[in-house]
Amino acid sequence: MCGIAGFSLFNFNEGGETSLEAMHKAIHHRGPDASGMYIDEHIGLCHRRLSILDLSEAGNQPMYSKEGDLVIVFNGEIYNFLELRAELENDGVTFKSHTDTEVILELYAREGTKCLDKLNGMFAFALWDINKQELFIARDRLGKKPLYYFNDNGRFAFGSEIKAILALENIPREIRLDAVYDFFAYQYVPDPKSIFKHIHKLPPAHYLILNKDGFSIHEYWDLSFKNTTSASEDANKAQLKTLLEKVTKQRMISDVPLGTFLSGGVDSSGVVAMMAQASETPVKTCTIGFDDKAFNEADFAREIAEKYETEHHEFTVHQNVSDRLEHIVSFFDEPFADPSLVPTFFVSELARKAVTVALAGDGGDEMFAGYEKYSIDDVENKLRNKFPEAVRKSVFPHLAKLAGKVPGTVGKKAKSLLTSLSHEPAMGFYITNSMMTDEMWQSLVKPEVAQQLADYHPSQYTLDMYNKADGPDHLSKILYTDIKTYMTGDILVKVDRMSMANSLEVRAPILDYQVAEFAATLPSSQKYRDGEKKYLLKEVFKPFIPDSLLYRKKMGFSTPLDEWFRGELKSLSESQIIDSQRGLNDVFDSGVIKKLWHEHQTRKADHGIVLWSMLMYQMWFSKYIFKSTLNKQNKTLGK
Repeated sequence: MCGIAGFSLFNFNEGGETSLEAMHKAIHHRGPDASGMYIDEHIGLCHRRLSILDLSEAGNQPMYSKEGDLVIVFNGEIYNFLELRAELENDGVTFKSHTDTEVILELYAREGTKCLDKLNGMFAFALWDINKQELFIARDRLGKKPLYYFNDNGRFAFGSEIKAILALENIPREIRLDAVYDFFAYQYVPDPKSIFKHIHKLPPAHYLILNKDGFSIHEYWDLSFKNTTSASEDANKAQLKTLLEKVTKQRMISDVPLGTFLSGGVDSSGVVAMMAQASETPVKTCTIGFDDKAFNEADFAREIAEKYETEHHEFTVHQNVSDRLEHIVSFFDEPFADPSLVPTFFVSELARKAVTVALAGDGGDEMFAGYEKYSIDDVENKLRNKFPEAVRKSVFPHLAKLAGKVPGTVGKKAKSLLTSLSHEPAMGFYITNSMMTDEMWQSLVKPEVAQQLADYHPSQYTLDMYNKADGPDHLSKILYTDIKTYMTGDILVKVDRMSMANSLEVRAPILDYQVAEFAATLPSSQKYRDGEKKYLLKEVFKPFIPDSLLYRKKMGFSTPLDEWFRGELKSLSESQIIDSQRGLNDVFDSGVIKKLWHEHQTRKADHGIVLWSMLMYQMWFSKYIFKSTLNKQNKTLGK
């Protein structure tokens, strides 16, 4: 796990080693163990290393092919590199290190961009082909590892994080307004956009080719749900168990201490069970808890730790969030508001004290239908089918308005349900899961901003993915949508930034693309059955996890947002949300912001989610826009 960055010199004189030095310093946290640079007349590359495999200097990067005609900077892990290495050695290839990085180089030398078809792992890399004068940048299938690029008037740069690109001189920080709208709807900025107009994300399962004539982007893989297996449930269960055991064992290869996150939920508990089976020594487990019992899963995690006799580490998040929030949020280079970023940071910090690599249960909910929203969506669709379309579209919007006048949670939920039912399933799925209703947005947004966004709505992102899905039914289509949107844009971003903030590598067995492809062939009834979520996955884990944990209500890394804003985060939030002159006030009406704040403080309503999104946006703006502008002004004035 590392950090990479670089730039093109084809059409712009970016500078020399000083510019590369600034880029890799910006992402020092991603790889504190070593650094390196490569530069010629066309390309500059730099690398930060977090040593995991082959801890010797032979593993340092940039790495060169034996002939010296290929140069690579690589972030991630290739889990099948030993098999690929053996295959290459059988063809006469010799190696000078024991790294997966060198395997990528030699595989590319033999197969070009088709090497991606054989790589199983989490990765983002940039490979400079000196003979072709071509830069090859690629990202893994499911988007575990990030890759951003800047492109404007022939100037091109890239990095594992936006801050590496911003480290270059005179990179414009123009905010993309539709991305702001997206952020408040989703709590993240969906790819390929970023919050900055000229900086983009390379989407998962895509690669980019850059040469003197420009660049092109290509998709090399997609997840298909159209070929549903006819195998029996028992056969699928056995195959899934074998596959999970295999991919978990693959992810336990490490030359540094290794452990796992343990929330006490189905996925992380299952991973611990698989690890315990494969390990000759006690597994190191790490858990985060909260003082508020409604959000505390530490007892459940402890039960699994005791069952498998793990070396267990536990940390309770007391009232100290505000003291560290600015530091934690600074690792996101664009607005990001999934509140579970807080416990994810703390569990990563805790884990890093004991290990350098941690396994996690990410992916199970999206692959096997584990979120509560799938149950809600199922209920909504059953209700939707009970009413003629004409009735839903003409009557329900009026009923929704009436429901909105009913005070309290009941009125709010009834309004959301009726609004969702008035639309088709895909749009209903968006409405139910959007973090800011259209009505809330319209009440907040300034007229001039609304006018600029008159032809745009964030739902298009969800609808495009839903319509791209090739699954046979609605559930398969929304699973595909979540895998392509929520999982890659939210879950994996959160885990990458919070783990790398602590120089910790996180591996997710259930996110192996072979598991994803297998899960996509399962009939929906083996994922979601009669209200039971993750049906087949739970059947696989049943011998390993007590029923009391296997079938309890899902919590995940939840946070007590509503109470934070009335207590722990009140002072910080007032200074950021209410008192700041720029940022939120450029987009939203300050009077409406204050009204929401007052309603929340007087308990007339709970606006925790909206306030959190506002706080995250303002904290991002203060650091990446406002402070940057001040620094530039001071530099101009010679201060």
